[in-house]
Amino acid sequence: MTGNTHVIFGTGPAGTTLAELLQAQGKRVRCVNRSGRATLPAGVELAAADALDQGAVDAVCQDAAVVYHCANVPYPQQVELIPRFQATITTGAARAQARLVVLDTLYVYGPTGGAPMTEQTPHRPTTRKGRMRAQLVERYLAAHREGRVQVAIGRAADFYGPRVLNSVLGDRVFPAALVGGRMQLMGNIDLPHSYSYIGDVARGLAALGERDEAQGRSWLLPVAPALTQRQVAGMVAAQLGIAPKLMATPRLLIQLLGLGDGFMREFVEMFYQYTEPQIVDSSAIERTLGLAATPLQQGIAATVEWYRQRAASAA
Repeated sequence: MTGNTHVIFGTGPAGTTLAELLQAQGKRVRCVNRSGRATLPAGVELAAADALDQGAVDAVCQDAAVVYHCANVPYPQQVELIPRFQATITTGAARAQARLVVLDTLYVYGPTGGAPMTEQTPHRPTTRKGRMRAQLVERYLAAHREGRVQVAIGRAADFYGPRVLNSVLGDRVFPAALVGGRMQLMGNIDLPHSYSYIGDVARGLAALGERDEAQGRSWLLPVAPALTQRQVAGMVAAQLGIAPKLMATPRLLIQLLGLGDGFMREFVEMFYQYTEPQIVDSSAIERTLGLAATPLQQGIAATVEWYRQRAASAA
């Protein structure tokens, strides 16, 4: 590493929370998105660059110590655009002689029949987006093996936490609970399902950028023991002092909504995640890097408070 800047592609909840953490650690932080507009912590630089433009990517990475790839696009565009991001950001990090840390999903595993997912779980994706992600993992790790760039991959489950809106445990759950309405859950709500607290995602990515022993492999970022969606919703309700009101959304409804909605149309193929147990075993990162997950009750409390403050500001 020759630079001194931590460059983060993406200003969604993961990128913004990571920027806040790194800035609090005294790091020089630059966030990058296409528009050049975002609400970021004080002291964090914001740069506008199109991640599809290699020259622009090289320019924002030129003084990087670590490059974090947290950029994403809407579901309908992922298969087309995410591989192109992979190419430009990997090249930008390599040319800057910076480490590359990639935020990944569980899609690479495909259905597991309820078996816990670990770093040794085979990649057997059955979806377009899962196959695309699995191919990209091979490309990242090949770049590391070939000596082009040091790469570490951090894999997360469904996000929840402050700033997290577009998630199955996000704006379909907390705003409704705040007003005593029905929390919208997915599929079979009595199966265990793992969630990644956004603060743990940020801590995990930051550690992957720092630690030598983290390089050249994929890691499951810290995840608390899985509970059912019904139990998690009950924790949200208990935090608010209300009785839980739940609505379980079936696959058929998602398919019907997909007739007129591009996001829902693409979401259908991922619905298997809510019809079998989704259990993440993140003991490797806790054992090796010392990163334990935030307890669900603590994370839910922080998330409820963030949504409460957001509602009060809007009012």
